Amino acid sequence: MNTYPGERLGYPAEGPGSIARIGRRIGALAIDWAAAVVISIAFFQYDSLATLLIFVVVQILFIPTLGGSPGHRILGMRLVLVNGAWVGLWRPIVRTVLLALVIPAVIWDADQRGLHDKAVGTALIRA
Repeated sequence: MNTYPGERLGYPAEGPGSIARIGRRIGALAIDWAAAVVISIAFFQYDSLATLLIFVVVQILFIPTLGGSPGHRILGMRLVLVNGAWVGLWRPIVRTVLLALVIPAVIWDADQRGLHDKAVGTALIRA
């Protein structure tokens, strides 16, 4: 039995390298979505499809290049493969499509990883 999220994956209980908790995750999502809304308002006079596409593009571009979305990085998180390696190029695409579908992101395992992270073998950790 696990005593804390990420224990069975070999992550520490707290501090850098530990599994990012729900508060930070929701905060990062809010930052990323707010940025997409602002860009959508500025360039498309707010269009919900444009907002979603901007959000998706930002996720796909920033995860492999910066190790996380702007919201992740602002709140001190990064996305890694469970083994700690670089996420590559295809994983951010699949992860983001699943995140945009919402349901996979709200179903978690004992390590507080959503199905979108489990599907591509990633974990959102504290930087």
